[in-house]
Amino acid sequence: MVKICCIGAGYVGGPTMAVIALNCPSIEVVVVDISVTRISAWNSDQLPIYEPGLNEVVKQCKGRNLFFSTDIEKHVSEADIIFVSVNTPTKTRGLGAGKAADLTYWESAARMIADVSKSNKIVVEKSTVPVKTAEAIERILTHNSKGIKYQILSNPEFLAEGTAIQDLFKPDRVLIGGRETPDGLKAIQALKDVYAHWVPEDRIITTNLWSAELSKLAANAFLAQRISSVNAMSALCEATGADVSQVSHAVGKDSRIGPKFLNASVGFGGSCFQKDILNLVYICECNGLAEVANYWKQVIKVNDYQKNRFVNRVVSSMFNTVSGKKIGIMGFAFKKDTGDTRETPAIDVCKGLLGDKARLSIYDPQVTADQIQRDLTMSKFDWDHPIHLQPMSPTGVKQVSIAWDAYEASKDAHALCILTEWDEFKTLDYRRIFDNMQKPAFVFDGRNVVNVEMLRDIGFIVYSIGKPLDPWLKDMPAVA
Repeated sequence: MVKICCIGAGYVGGPTMAVIALNCPSIEVVVVDISVTRISAWNSDQLPIYEPGLNEVVKQCKGRNLFFSTDIEKHVSEADIIFVSVNTPTKTRGLGAGKAADLTYWESAARMIADVSKSNKIVVEKSTVPVKTAEAIERILTHNSKGIKYQILSNPEFLAEGTAIQDLFKPDRVLIGGRETPDGLKAIQALKDVYAHWVPEDRIITTNLWSAELSKLAANAFLAQRISSVNAMSALCEATGADVSQVSHAVGKDSRIGPKFLNASVGFGGSCFQKDILNLVYICECNGLAEVANYWKQVIKVNDYQKNRFVNRVVSSMFNTVSGKKIGIMGFAFKKDTGDTRETPAIDVCKGLLGDKARLSIYDPQVTADQIQRDLTMSKFDWDHPIHLQPMSPTGVKQVSIAWDAYEASKDAHALCILTEWDEFKTLDYRRIFDNMQKPAFVFDGRNVVNVEMLRDIGFIVYSIGKPLDPWLKDMPAVA
């Protein structure tokens, strides 16, 4: 029986291994992690991450050929194929601080694999890593090999949270990069055979190692670039009276461009986009490609500009002060159908409003109160370290309360800010909300989910990103 071990039981490792186990009943799959609480959660009925469809998949194979364990060394030593899916945070100090990936966890995983291995292994990079990481890992393993042979493969994940299980069952492509040597090609084939249980052969792409590593960074950079492009247009639409939804619909009808990733919003979030672009920027700079680095930097600058613009719009619309005013925050996750808050635009928007002394009441159907408080008190990039190594959160932010539902969050509020596009926000009883709010009552829709005309008829002053401005807002100073 082929044995697979995955180091790291997070958003990538857990779902990916569950789907492999379901589709490959003849393969034993063990997910290992240093965190006892995380492994306990995977072994319980309350999984540590929320992802539609994940529960059902895990239930079908857990205890049959899918196992979760903290006995890392035992399972690594027994495995034929080892997936490494550990955190690769952005460095916060030293060489490349603020841009380069910190490979501390990757390196310690590689050294541990070398220490405990007694048979030949295929080691698969699953975390997003900078180009040439495989080479570094290869060196660590071969210098500590004790006669054991290792083949390193790059198999980047292309999952979108909220649809991860769907993406795993029907991927656009599975990418496997390896050495173009006889042993390298054999390792590529071994991993290909795993995916071939359910993925059509023409969707499994094989490349050299560097191409696979760079393809992941490039894909995320292209997607983020589309979001920043439409967000840049949204600012111009507001200034000219155009409607960004109409513009992006017209643009997306061009078959060369297509309609996906053209929704204007308060900004992109998630664990990968910003991190991967910063990584790309650093690699470009290290290779003397300053113009290329500056080009990709601009994608992040526009994203930061969009979040600042939103905060400025809120404050300037409300008589240039939100001090002491209650503002209802609708949604905190970086997008709907996930509880993930990593790099969510809600963090920067909330911090911006708190900086102006607002009182916030935050509601999100999937994010815990503890997570929200941690996010609002944590330093940049701290979120990407394993949870037991993150700083303990201080005693929360005083001006922040967590609400049980949207109605509680909006009661006596001066304004609502919609920061995640949860479906329930489209169907709330806005008449009831309006009646319980301070007047004038504002709605700042950072995801363009509400029916603007209906809300204006109720009596709200509405701001929607990239839409013609409410007459009230037209008289306000321009937002830079």
